[in-house]
Amino acid sequence: MTLSETIDSKFVSLSNLVNKLRAAKCPPNSLLILFPHCIQYSKCPQKITLDLGECKRCGKCKVKNLLELSEKYGVQIAVASGGRVALQRVKSEEIRGVVAVACEKELRIGLMAAMPKAIIAVPNLRPHGYCKDTDVTMEEVEKEILRFLEVQGK
Repeated sequence: MTLSETIDSKFVSLSNLVNKLRAAKCPPNSLLILFPHCIQYSKCPQKITLDLGECKRCGKCKVKNLLELSEKYGVQIAVASGGRVALQRVKSEEIRGVVAVACEKELRIGLMAAMPKAIIAVPNLRPHGYCKDTDVTMEEVEKEILRFLEVQGK
């Protein structure tokens, strides 16, 4: 691991700790799952960056699983096709919490740009290297969604 990668990783860990201590809560419609386009299977003919509804849910990547989590909990979901577009979505007033999936470098940049928004970062897995056919631990994403959601009836 390079020094830069170590710094990115430590920054993400520290930011997550601070945000978990803040214990920010929000209703499902104010929570956003944001993930990078590199989660999508690289040979997939569907163009989800323009419309997530294009996903055929074939199961060759985790886009299907992320969409299912969004539907299960009634939270918003978006694919980050570029840094500026993603930041604009995260900073919108309707969004009160974000579960962001990406590599540590992109997470660090996004976390710094979006402060003080409540964001929990979930680093992606890179079995094929950066920016191609990345993966994510779905249990971790779901755990962070549940951390944000307000407990109804209390």
